[in-house]
Amino acid sequence: MARLTIYPDNHVDSTVVSNLFIDEYMKDANDAQLKVYLYLLRMMNAQMPTSVSDIADKFNHTEKDVLRALKYWEKQRILSLDYDGSKNLVGIHIHDLNAATESGAVSVPRTPASFVPVPSAAAAPAESPREIRFPEESISVPMPQETSPYEKPSYSADQLREFKNRQETTQLLFVAESYIGKPLTPSEIKTILYFTDVLHFSDDLIDYLIQYCVDRGKKDFKYIEKVAVNWAEQGITTPKQAQKNATRYDKNIYTIMNGLGKSNSPTAKEMEFITRWLKDYGFSVDIIIEACERTVLATDKHRFEYAESILSSWKRQNVHHKSDIQGIDDMYQQRRKNTGSASSKQSGGNNKFNQFTQNSYDFVALEQELVSN
Repeated sequence: MARLTIYPDNHVDSTVVSNLFIDEYMKDANDAQLKVYLYLLRMMNAQMPTSVSDIADKFNHTEKDVLRALKYWEKQRILSLDYDGSKNLVGIHIHDLNAATESGAVSVPRTPASFVPVPSAAAAPAESPREIRFPEESISVPMPQETSPYEKPSYSADQLREFKNRQETTQLLFVAESYIGKPLTPSEIKTILYFTDVLHFSDDLIDYLIQYCVDRGKKDFKYIEKVAVNWAEQGITTPKQAQKNATRYDKNIYTIMNGLGKSNSPTAKEMEFITRWLKDYGFSVDIIIEACERTVLATDKHRFEYAESILSSWKRQNVHHKSDIQGIDDMYQQRRKNTGSASSKQSGGNNKFNQFTQNSYDFVALEQELVSN
């Protein structure tokens, strides 16, 4: 009888992650670092090729983010990177975390677990790019020429304790906890240490950084860290520079300034008005623009004060949507009509000016009041 070939249908479609990784390494890693490592495990187990550019595209990161993540995990000693004489990446070793020694060191396999080295440069054609080769596959991978100056170190417990015991740190951590609304975790405190130690941020800039992110509904320290690195790369060293940079890219602020006929960046006083309208009053941009349009039609000066008068009035009248404004205008016009009818009857109805429907807001009176102040 001929031999039978058995074809299994229940292929394993899963990736095993070491508990040691979850317990010891995951808590301090940022978003990009976690995604890169887990994706490497997945591709290794599936014996599928990948590249730095593929990983960057998949997770919407830059190639620089991916390369920085690889360097981070190499520093954590859970993988290692092989380079040739020209500093080109030729192999990635995924270390077996369960093979750690009693001292805590992770053993290094003799051959790569997920990639194998490229053949020597002498055997490759001169015009071909440097590649990391997976069996029967090859992918071109751009390589870092130097380590990022903003790479986050792995701080020890002693370094963290020393930082927390500094007299000037106490106030900074208190301010951060006030913004975040909870006690900071050791990992979050390490991030603040990173801001001072590597990014060289002042306490005032860290204060503004956290406030800036919280005001935008972002309390996650991974997000805050990304903003901080972005500021450092742009050479921002003071809250004033950070504020100017933020307004440059804040579409809402630009829209409001444009709505008031302003093309310049807002002054500190003007930012107070805009922040009050957006944050304290909680108005959407379309409501603020409605007030701006009415202001521009009425006056060429004191425009922020005019807009403030309108918006504060709408706030008192519980305006939440633009449709609420029409109801207020209709009620005002009805009151004016009733007042005009009463005046017309008292004067015999001969005053033709009583038939004129006035605006919802007495801008002349507003202007006189503002000038007198």
